[in-house]
Amino acid sequence: MKQRLFLVAALLFGFVSLTNAAAPTKAQQQAKEALQQLGEFVGEWSGSGQLEGSAVKNSVWKESMAWGWRFNKQGDFWLGVDITDNKYFTKGDLKYLPAKKQYELTMTTPDKKQQVFVGELKKGVLEVVATDATTKDKLRLTMSTNNEGARLVYALATQPKGRGIFRKTLSVAHNKEGESIAAGGKKNECVVTGGLGTMAVSFQGKTYYVCCSGCRDAFNEEPAKFVKEFEEKQKKK
Repeated sequence: MKQRLFLVAALLFGFVSLTNAAAPTKAQQQAKEALQQLGEFVGEWSGSGQLEGSAVKNSVWKESMAWGWRFNKQGDFWLGVDITDNKYFTKGDLKYLPAKKQYELTMTTPDKKQQVFVGELKKGVLEVVATDATTKDKLRLTMSTNNEGARLVYALATQPKGRGIFRKTLSVAHNKEGESIAAGGKKNECVVTGGLGTMAVSFQGKTYYVCCSGCRDAFNEEPAKFVKEFEEKQKKK
């Protein structure tokens, strides 16, 4: 009898824990909403970069990158990026810090060192700043999209020793795979984050869309939850 009571209590405790974990905290919701403002980043991109004011050979290169949503079991949201053939960074994680009302972009270099940029979204442009631990130079990274999300540009500028003006070090321009700069018309909405839906998923015979593999995996784990939230949001429009 005691074993049965213990088992029932354990199951009830587990159910309550899962229920509580499923509900995002106020801070998590704020982070998600702040990152949704950068939802056009999500997708696969290809473009080229150039060192500014450089007479050195091979100062121009081609690169590609893929942005996507990331989630964990604790209910946290952030954006991740993987970059191929970039001379300075290989990947990164973009988070929002509600307590500081700032974005935090942690970039990883080819030699696996991390550079943490912090800043704000100003008039549609993400502007974040970091200090190089070795040179003490300040680094400013700006990133934005245009042409209805079909084009993404970013630039890195340096302020020597944190003094004087910032001078642009490099600039990169990307076009989103499968998107036309002149494209228009109605676009599908991601059932998980509200971004641009590019991949179809289904639930109970109905088709929905997600914007990246991270959202697809999250949807496949809890389709009923995301469909309910999505349908409720659509009714309010």
